[in-house]
Amino acid sequence: MLSLKNIHLQRGTKTLFDNLDLTIHVGQKMGLIGENGSGKSTLFNLMLREVKEDAGTFYMPANWHIGHLAQETPSLPIPAIDYVLQGDAARESLLQQLTIAEETHDGMQIAELHGQLHDIDGYTAPARAAQLLDGLGFPADTINNPVASFSGGWRVRLNLARILMSRADILMLDEPTNHLDLEAIVWLENWLKQYRGSLLIISHDRDFLDNTIDSIAHLYNKQIKLYSGNYSAFERQRAEQLIIQQKTVEKMQQKRDHLQQFIDRFKAKATKAKQAQSRVKALEKLPMIQAAHMDSPFSFTIPNPIKQPNPLMQLHHAIIGYTDKPILKQVDFSLAPGVRIGLLGLNGAGKSTLIKTLAGDMPLLGGERMIHPDTKIGYFAQHQLDYLELSESAMWHLKKISPLVREQELRDYLGSFNFRGDQALVPIEPFSGGEKSRLALALLVWQRPNLLLLDEPTNHLDREMREALTESLQFYEGAMVIVSHDRHLLRASCDDYFLVENGSVREFSNDLDDYLIWRQQQRNLPQTKTTVAPVKIELSAEEKKVSQNRLKSIESRLDKLQAELAIVEKELTNGALYEPQQANELQKLQQKLKKINDEINALEAEWFKLSEKVNT
Repeated sequence: MLSLKNIHLQRGTKTLFDNLDLTIHVGQKMGLIGENGSGKSTLFNLMLREVKEDAGTFYMPANWHIGHLAQETPSLPIPAIDYVLQGDAARESLLQQLTIAEETHDGMQIAELHGQLHDIDGYTAPARAAQLLDGLGFPADTINNPVASFSGGWRVRLNLARILMSRADILMLDEPTNHLDLEAIVWLENWLKQYRGSLLIISHDRDFLDNTIDSIAHLYNKQIKLYSGNYSAFERQRAEQLIIQQKTVEKMQQKRDHLQQFIDRFKAKATKAKQAQSRVKALEKLPMIQAAHMDSPFSFTIPNPIKQPNPLMQLHHAIIGYTDKPILKQVDFSLAPGVRIGLLGLNGAGKSTLIKTLAGDMPLLGGERMIHPDTKIGYFAQHQLDYLELSESAMWHLKKISPLVREQELRDYLGSFNFRGDQALVPIEPFSGGEKSRLALALLVWQRPNLLLLDEPTNHLDREMREALTESLQFYEGAMVIVSHDRHLLRASCDDYFLVENGSVREFSNDLDDYLIWRQQQRNLPQTKTTVAPVKIELSAEEKKVSQNRLKSIESRLDKLQAELAIVEKELTNGALYEPQQANELQKLQQKLKKINDEINALEAEWFKLSEKVNT
């Protein structure tokens, strides 16, 4: 096992760790979380012995090998697959010895080394390396290209493949999904599930953590607190602690009431049962998520648009791309007020190109782009940070947009994005990437757009800011088009999905989970034509009648359950319940609440399924 005991670490005048304890057992898979600046990356550096503790003890077995994901890749002339193969240090060592043995014609040594290569599956290594590269999205015809020919994001993928190729006893991965698309993220999750060594991951991607780890180490207040289970389990436990510690029951109830009204309104107008069900499930998790983040430093909302013209924008027979390289052809795309669209597709298929075209950053090669004069676009691009003036402050940027607004109002607004006090007034050049992204989002939201075009908006954002953004998008009534590899954000924010693939843009008629399953199936099947849209099932008149009766029965039961739920939630707002002597009563009510919610969830899932059949 790897252990840290009573670790104290000081950096200048700042204490990062004070009597910090952490133990990682063989085979344990742990997520390391904490706000920006809490010391997550420094803890990695300490374990790698790149920094040394000021006090305390660090222990790791001498024969343990650490696999650490590097963020930089040298510009090398060697083929990509050879670079990945070098990650298997044991194989590399044996091959070097074999070269020497062959040069000296040492037959005995040659035979022994071939045996050792066989024992470590050294001969299958090229095939395994090719599989890793395929899983991470490298086309087969590129794996022999020089490392130097790949862009920065693809080189990070090469580093990841190289680490996965190693025989590490513990993998330490710092934001491994940053340069991956959805398909590669799902592949990596599946790979890590099969990995038998220990795993320590820093990530702000809640779905990725949920699918890969069995415990959470939360860096908070210079120490670490361990939680069993995945990230969602951590949120539940953290929420319970904060409810008791901070007496936030009344505040939670207000948010629940607001959320329930929103869910009811959403259900009433939902027309696509599959997508609606997916989003309602995401919405219903929000009260617990909110409770787990009650101490978040962010408190902003996205104001609803003043005008909502219809349509906001249309593309008609659009040809999209670059002068010498059309990417999308004959695109017909209409954006009505309030649409919430997620763009799906592999990296390079044209999602960002489509967003740029919608934003007006790229001219059409053909066709028409029609935009209503009252359409006000809020565009967040992957290169959005390039538009910031590094020598100026956050306040300067906001004043430039609204020079006549009172300074106190501007300061209050920046404070909701956690730019408080002097931080709002100093040059932003030394800000982290996350802080600059946060400022770019603040400037975009301030302008009150009626159409949000968001291209990877969560890149660089920490866990708390991601949650705050996701929650704000829930209640935003304007239109939005989103490209993101953050599944939690997509599920919670989008009602419809469009697939960008093979030069076309078309509606994907199912939800995000169906898309991921379908995409994985495509990777494992020969190249044949497939149908994305689900098969419609026609019901007989008698079957439809039975289903309609069942729908009424479900609706009646749901009404009763909602009434019971309201009573239990009201009881839970009693502050006296959270006194130590009332622990048993509190537990009973929480169990009752869970039982009611579980039945509601099951009935709603059945309702959506039946509704989809009846209305098809």
